[in-house]
Amino acid sequence: MSTASAHRPALAAARRVVVKLGTRVLTHDDGRIALARLFATVESVARAWDDGRQVIVVSSGAVGLGRTALGLAESPTDLALRQACAAAGQVRLMGLWESGFSRLSRPCAQVLLTQSDFDHRRRYLELRQAMEALLAHGAVPVVNENDVVSTAELAFVDGADHPVFGDNDRLSALVAAKLDAELLVLLTDVPGVYDRDPRMDPDARLLSELGPTEDVDAGGARSAASRGGMRSKVDAARVAALAGCHAVIADGRDVGTLDAVLAGDAVGTWVHAAPGLSARKRWVAFATAPRGLLHLDAGAVRAVCERGASLLAIGVTRVEGDFAAGDVVLLLGPDGAEIGRGAVHVDADAARAWASGATPPEVRRHHALVHRNQLVVLAPETP
Repeated sequence: MSTASAHRPALAAARRVVVKLGTRVLTHDDGRIALARLFATVESVARAWDDGRQVIVVSSGAVGLGRTALGLAESPTDLALRQACAAAGQVRLMGLWESGFSRLSRPCAQVLLTQSDFDHRRRYLELRQAMEALLAHGAVPVVNENDVVSTAELAFVDGADHPVFGDNDRLSALVAAKLDAELLVLLTDVPGVYDRDPRMDPDARLLSELGPTEDVDAGGARSAASRGGMRSKVDAARVAALAGCHAVIADGRDVGTLDAVLAGDAVGTWVHAAPGLSARKRWVAFATAPRGLLHLDAGAVRAVCERGASLLAIGVTRVEGDFAAGDVVLLLGPDGAEIGRGAVHVDADAARAWASGATPPEVRRHHALVHRNQLVVLAPETP
């Protein structure tokens, strides 16, 4: 889906919205904070609240502000020093948001998250309750990863194995999914998603719309200074879309972009929402860290993806990892590509025994390692 749209009524009607601002939106090229953009966002968010919407902000920028506060000429590569920058910068970053919202008589609240807040379902549900309480009292949650105690974002390297969230793009998508948001707005330093790398091909076309599982070669259309890059944003938009939340990737350097998106104007790239997953399946699919890998043969992939079947042990060719019954595992096809995730019925030792044939044949053929009610297919469509 890439046809232009004059108006997007589904986005204009969204009542709960998550807005993520990348570092390149909040800073100038020389690393200084872009105060005009930040305070313009504050005004847009406050207007949205006055119009009856609930808006959650996910903000990057703490490490960059901390680098300035600590007098460092360049961004550090040492992990401990990056943690120190995050600690120093988070104070400044939250101070700016609080200053802006307080001038408009709108309360805000700092929410720092770690991976473990999503790993454990009870903490996951308790966090949701706390966020709902903030929203009910008219406060704007300003969310960031707690980099001082959780180094998933600071230490993340492209190609690392399946992080829960290694950047604030994915974090914003998880927050949108957790809180049943209707719209996720990813503000970055490019106009949206292109069909080809616009730096290499002057005929590259900006895509107005994408389907929820429609994949695109976004690896080349990368924001030069953004750690996450366009691939990260497309993946985050898909996470939100599969949870039933529309997503827009747009240029946040234009101070009018957020207002335009909320008005339903055709700016940026709109990733359409799919029919929403249940809360349990959202947790399985996106929130918790996978504890192992199940390698599937071609027949099992067809059964799971095309027929919506449970995963039987006979279709598993290899088991990796050390997991307990109920843990979430990745499901990989014969080519190693991820096709989904599921909460496994037995622990790793039992799964290996079932898959290897060390149990009676009827166990392999009739007992599910992952029941279909605990399984989410995530394999993208290829346009």
